[in-house]
Amino acid sequence: MKKAVSVMIVVLSLIFVLGGCNGSQKSIGGSTNQNSADASTKENSLNGIKDKGKFIVGLDDTFAPMGFRDEKGEIVGFDIDMAKEVAKRLGVSVEFKPVEWDGILLSLKSKDIDVIWNGLTITDERKQQIDFSKPYLENRQIIIVKSGSNIKSKSDLSGKIVGLQLGSSSEKALHSDETIADSLKELRKYSTNAEALLDLKNGRIDAVVADEVLGRYYIQKDPKAYVILDDDFGKEKYGVGIRKEDSDFKAAIDKALDEIKADGTADKISVKWFGKVIVTK
Repeated sequence: MKKAVSVMIVVLSLIFVLGGCNGSQKSIGGSTNQNSADASTKENSLNGIKDKGKFIVGLDDTFAPMGFRDEKGEIVGFDIDMAKEVAKRLGVSVEFKPVEWDGILLSLKSKDIDVIWNGLTITDERKQQIDFSKPYLENRQIIIVKSGSNIKSKSDLSGKIVGLQLGSSSEKALHSDETIADSLKELRKYSTNAEALLDLKNGRIDAVVADEVLGRYYIQKDPKAYVILDDDFGKEKYGVGIRKEDSDFKAAIDKALDEIKADGTADKISVKWFGKVIVTK
């Protein structure tokens, strides 16, 4: 009887030990599987871009000369050429998708587009929502008036009607000078800079605050219609807007931009659209 009991104890002990080992292995295996699942669900944005073979650029297609439609209705511009060059170096194609500028950050975060590449000013406010590539272009927020205007400086904007694009960095730049902003008769906000400049040309407003790259492009097309004041609302830098979680895609874009600057490609694109090299080094 004692022998039988002893045998029973040994068998039960073995079952307990083996069961414990299997339980430990199951626990360890489960942890490994969970880690693998976490790793697989963590988005590798660069691989995702390469898998679909393209990235989608969101833009305001009226923002000449950065990205706009030519006489044939095709989207062209400085940023368009830059994005195409980066895409070529990443081994993918690029699609351009017009988006309402006032909601473009939402379009990026909701993944309707992959990047914002359209004269996007790098600001602390935007950095709270999205990430940016390295700066590739410098710009000023200029004041454009109609030829023959009696507005000669920022202080002359007092009591005047000023226009700018809704959701643009021009709005923030203007409000950075509270004295001037508070002195305006009215601030009108437009869907596009082109609409604001058309109203300026037709005398419906007195001045437009806009990006220098855009202002100079329109003045070259119609040099007798507009004048740019010496005063401005500050300098800024342009970057490509990228989702914060897409760090590997950002690194790839930065690397391609560095290459484009180093081999002179960016300079050629700059001369094509601005007549001079204004790319940051």
